[in-house]
Amino acid sequence: MSAVTEAPDTVRRWHAAAASKDPARIPELLAQDVVFKSPAVFTPQEGIERTTAYLAAAFAVLNPTLVYQREWYAEDSAVLEFSCDLDGISVQGIDMFTWNAEGLITDFTVMVRPVKGLQKVIELMSAQLTSQAG
Repeated sequence: MSAVTEAPDTVRRWHAAAASKDPARIPELLAQDVVFKSPAVFTPQEGIERTTAYLAAAFAVLNPTLVYQREWYAEDSAVLEFSCDLDGISVQGIDMFTWNAEGLITDFTVMVRPVKGLQKVIELMSAQLTSQAG
């Protein structure tokens, strides 16, 4: 398998949506049966509605200081390394996603470090999800 050196279309569309900070752009990136795996929730979140809710909350919580630093690609997947600052806590993480033949994300996994950063992400994401549901 050869390495993919140029950002695939799905990754470019993800960056455009994240840069826009517009959660309305999230569903157009996702397959109906997408599965989202959060570092803060034990069970995978299944389906476009649940995944959209989590990613919209992440847009609100992380995007003010979110910077993508490095990226790795394969033909149907990518790993994007990011950092952000949450209330003075430096957070590092990765977004890993896989897409189907139509370029729609089918699996999205987030990992975050350090533990103090994860705890802050959990706190802020919980508050954001509650306010979105309200």
